Amino acid sequence: MSITHALGVVHVTDVVTSRRWYASLFGRPADNNPMPTLVEWQVLPGAWVQVFHDPDRAGTDELNFAVDDLEGHIAELRERGLDPGAIVEASKGVRLSRFPDPDGNVVGLIGGFRVEY
Repeated sequence: MSITHALGVVHVTDVVTSRRWYASLFGRPADNNPMPTLVEWQVLPGAWVQVFHDPDRAGTDELNFAVDDLEGHIAELRERGLDPGAIVEASKGVRLSRFPDPDGNVVGLIGGFRVEY
């Protein structure tokens, strides 16, 4: 037995608003809309982000994405109308930019991510 997919769930109050915002984050429309309360993006083979309508849990989630070019990624997001946070030095060459979605869920971009430190 093995795990074949990983799915990160982000709870939101308004799927339509969040669908537009996450489309800007990922630079493309959703890959799947299996039900009116759920939209999905495949971010890597076997790795999905699900945006799910659940007002009671909205604003409590956090997604982190390791990117190959932190400054370049931030510039692209700004061109798409998003406002990534300032870059903060974390530790051992890792740098972070964190910013909220419309419900206050936190999206983090990680530059300098490594599997081993």
